[in-house]
This record gives sequence, structure tokens and C-alpha cells, in this order.
Amino acid sequence: MRRYAFLFLLVFFLSILPFAEEEDFLTIEASLSPESLSGGGEGKVILKIKVDEGMRVNANPSFSVEFAPCEALVFGEEVYTPADLGIEISEEMGEEYLKLDEPFEISFTVNSNAKKGEYLLEGKISYFICSKEEGWCLKSSSQFSVPFKLE
Repeated sequence: MRRYAFLFLLVFFLSILPFAEEEDFLTIEASLSPESLSGGGEGKVILKIKVDEGMRVNANPSFSVEFAPCEALVFGEEVYTPADLGIEISEEMGEEYLKLDEPFEISFTVNSNAKKGEYLLEGKISYFICSKEEGWCLKSSSQFSVPFKLE
């Protein structure tokens, strides 16, 4: 009997394995402005977010943007929230969603001690996404990166 129970559990877990992969429900396009950076200068990370058809990013729990440590760039915050980023909230049928139609910007300063060369800015957006049509919500995150050169 134990052998059949083990076999059943093995087949069950193998059958759901393809569905266990985490999926990105939004696309992030990231860029830096200006394109030419130099020590002591200032700039902005510009993030454009496209949410998959039929999906909405909830205003709560919190949406956040974080950057991995980068010796060349200095940010004012460790974590950015919708309020920090000026992202508007819309309401539909009693539920609040983030309006991500427009790109948003995050300012930074270039470290005056950073060496000239090529760098990679990496970041992560954490969010709570919902599908009204399918009736589910999921906490997820998506990674992004932007290569840049310090002159």
C-alpha cells in the first residue's frame, strides 16, 4: 500500500511541476538619462511598465522598486513606493489599482569616486497582481537591468 501511495505522490508532484514556475506578469523597460554619465553628475532611471492584458497591479499590498548596490550610482532611498514615485491610484468596483500607463523616473547622483568604465544597474520591482477575469491574485516580482558607461 505504501508503494502505491508513494507512486501516486510522485506522479502528482511531477504533473504540477511545470505550473510551479514563477511567471512575470509585467514587462519592464528601463533606461538612464542622460546617456553620458560622469562623476558627480546627476541622472534619472526611467521605468516603463506594461502589464499583461487582463491584469492589474494592486495598490495594496505594497508595490516597490529596489536597486542592487551599484558603486557608481547613489540613490536617495533604498526602496521606492508608489507615493515616492508619484504613481496615481485608480479605483474600480471598490478595489484600488496602480495606474502604470506613464513611465516614472527615479533620480540618482553619480558617485564622484567611481572609476570610468562600463557598469550594470540591476533592480527589482515587487508587486501584487490580480486577474479579475480569472479571480486570483499573486505576490510576485520582476527583475530589470540597464547597462551604462561612466565617462
